[in-house]
Amino acid sequence: MAATNRPEVLDKALLRAGRFDRQIVVDKPDLQDRIEILKLHTKAMTLAENIDIAVVAKRTPGLVGADLANIANEAAIMAVRIGHNQVEMEDFEAAIDRILAGPEKKNRVLNPEEKRRVAYHEAGHAMVAEHVPTGQPVHKISIIPRGVSALGFTLQLPVEEKFLSTENELKDQIAILLGGRMAEEIALGSISTGAQNDLEKASDIARSMVCSLGMSKKLGPLTYGKRQQLQFLETEVSEYRNYSDETARIIDTEIMALVEEGETRAREIITANRSVLEKLANLLQEKEVINREEMTALLETH
Repeated sequence: MAATNRPEVLDKALLRAGRFDRQIVVDKPDLQDRIEILKLHTKAMTLAENIDIAVVAKRTPGLVGADLANIANEAAIMAVRIGHNQVEMEDFEAAIDRILAGPEKKNRVLNPEEKRRVAYHEAGHAMVAEHVPTGQPVHKISIIPRGVSALGFTLQLPVEEKFLSTENELKDQIAILLGGRMAEEIALGSISTGAQNDLEKASDIARSMVCSLGMSKKLGPLTYGKRQQLQFLETEVSEYRNYSDETARIIDTEIMALVEEGETRAREIITANRSVLEKLANLLQEKEVINREEMTALLETH
């Protein structure tokens, strides 16, 4: 018996009949699985009465068992560090932020202009997420630097577990990713390097829509770029080009069109809600972290 997260590096001879010929795929846990895993890892803890394990599980979509174990351990550490007699919900919140976005970098102090720019950037993501038709609710916005390079983050949580994405949902994701860049441009008159990761993700989604998902009207329901895969987990091994230079130009044009469409939608949303963007960015600069309730209260006044 053996386990691996990298089946693509295994010698094929290992998978022949009589050897490791039976493979069992262990998927990421769904909501009910996460509830049970968290119960297991918290059963020896003294939990506050306000803690609902189901709520914690809903805030951890996509995480695996080891991540959930780390969250439980981090929450206990946070409680001891703060001086709580029992593990509070705020300890779990801090633990989830640490696992999802990385540890706080208290020595990475932003100057006032950088802090202002990051606030507008994250407020832009949040504004677009709240106004596109399929946007997932914004749970938290933070401009506290975390991890290796993140200067802030906007955390969205799904209303329900989903296993498919529609074309419109992917387009909305692109618009949300470009919301930070557009907010910087509209509010501050320039853009910064802070949108690099957003652009990479938006480009990857657009390329997948055009080349893999058949969501280009010009190119039709075809896939472009032949992939060689192992059957087990359908792990990608390599990719080679199987189309002409002319098709390559059309692919580039279609990808650019999707990204530009997302940029236009983000710009329109932010322009139409400029006053709310300003108040949200100012509140972020003041508090550094805004939760769902505070954002909802701000939106309801406009």
